[in-house]
Amino acid sequence: MQPGLFPDDSVPDELVGYRVPSACQVAGITYRQLDYWARTGLVVPSIRGAAGSGSQRLYSFKDILVLKIVKRLLDAGISLQNIRIAVDHLRSRGVQDLAGITLFSDGTSVYECTSPEEVVDLLQGGQGVFGIAVSGAMRELTGAIANFPAERASTATERPEDELAFRRKARMNRATG
Repeated sequence: MQPGLFPDDSVPDELVGYRVPSACQVAGITYRQLDYWARTGLVVPSIRGAAGSGSQRLYSFKDILVLKIVKRLLDAGISLQNIRIAVDHLRSRGVQDLAGITLFSDGTSVYECTSPEEVVDLLQGGQGVFGIAVSGAMRELTGAIANFPAERASTATERPEDELAFRRKARMNRATG
């Protein structure tokens, strides 16, 4: 389990918003990207949307967090189409929920990890995937193998040979002997 994002377990007030220049700077994106993503519904300001000329959009903390995630996924080479699918999964989560997950990618898909045992492929409809922690397998093996007898070869020169090496050696002994 990851430590909480906010040390005092407080979540930024849902009514506090940030204007476009702040959102762009914090998320590391351009105004053009922000505007396009808002117009196409990828990341829409949840506090106050654009309501005509002169109105100021206000983005919540969560909105800016999602903008930053989108930017990082783009930088990782994920297509905008696949990012939209991943963002749909994240949209329903609260800020505290988002603080407890890790996203990772192989450049094609996006995976959500909420614990060492659970990884979900967000682009395959939430299909579960699995990983093998090699260090964990080594610990299990170390404990289990201690119950079985082991033997040490007497010298380094007594290495068991495979059948082909044995035949070559026998042929050479016959030829020289």
